[in-house]
Amino acid sequence: MKDNMSSFDRMVRFVAAMAIAYLYYAEIVTGVTGIILLIAGAVLFITAIAGVCPLYSLLGISTLRKKGPQS
Repeated sequence: MKDNMSSFDRMVRFVAAMAIAYLYYAEIVTGVTGIILLIAGAVLFITAIAGVCPLYSLLGISTLRKKGPQS
């Protein structure tokens, strides 16, 4: 799959994933809600590392700037 996420998008996802992990491990968010958030955080982390968001691909969205000749 082609990359479809900008570096800013990836950074925001990474920070959000780390924040969710902190909330869970500090026991601020617990139970079923904590587990659901932890899974969502894992998805954010994986997509940030990979640089590809499957949902973006399905919807035809890309936050990555196209490289080419500049006018």
